[in-house]
Amino acid sequence: MQKLTALILTLVLSGCVFPGVYKINVQQGNIVTDEELTQLTEGLPRSQVHAVMGTPLMLNPVDPSREYYVYTFQREGGDIQEQRIIVYYEGDQYAYYEAQLLEETPAY
Repeated sequence: MQKLTALILTLVLSGCVFPGVYKINVQQGNIVTDEELTQLTEGLPRSQVHAVMGTPLMLNPVDPSREYYVYTFQREGGDIQEQRIIVYYEGDQYAYYEAQLLEETPAY
């Protein structure tokens, strides 16, 4: 009886560490394409930039002249890939952007 209990307990506990656990792709943030970035021209109002690129992920409460568009992607529990775009304004009009883009924007 003790051997049967030990065997059942071993099988139940081994199910908790099964090596074939399914891990999903995790995608978060703003997907911004090169086409959208080329639509930005100096002097666009902030609302027009939002219409082209979407709502920024982060706003700087201290410095409203910057908006941050961040996109992260993690494939099946692997390394996290990050794309970051900072949009700069002079007053309420678009001035320029700085970007660290991914080679390819992975999507589902």
